[in-house]
Amino acid sequence: MRHVGVIALLVLLGLAGLSTPSRAETGQVAVVFTKGGFVLGVGGGEGVLILRGKRYPFTVSGMSVGFTIGASTTKFVGRALNLRGPESIEGSYSAIGAGGAVAAGAAGVQLQNANGVILQLSGPRIGAEVSAAVGGVTIRLR
Repeated sequence: MRHVGVIALLVLLGLAGLSTPSRAETGQVAVVFTKGGFVLGVGGGEGVLILRGKRYPFTVSGMSVGFTIGASTTKFVGRALNLRGPESIEGSYSAIGAGGAVAAGAAGVQLQNANGVILQLSGPRIGAEVSAAVGGVTIRLR
């Protein structure tokens, strides 16, 4: 009989350890980013995260060091994956996976921050810029 009590206690403890973690969500993102420079590229812009039907405006700043000549404006749209609430979109992002030009006049990029949020963005590029370096991008909610 004593073994049954011990087994029941272990089962209950095991079930308590299986508590459901908060679920990651996916939001929609739109960003307008302008960049320009010669050798040192500096850019900035603004965007909006749409999550659960609510809009969360944010600012974007970024810099790339390396071969950069010219100026461009890119209007990105895409998804924000692995969100744990709107504030998890904040932070510094770096490029992951294959990025760069998707097609003539278009750009695509995949970025990730320390919170595990992944931005999958694509959109048309307006202007002429040649860049051989992708630097960090920082997002802050307004």
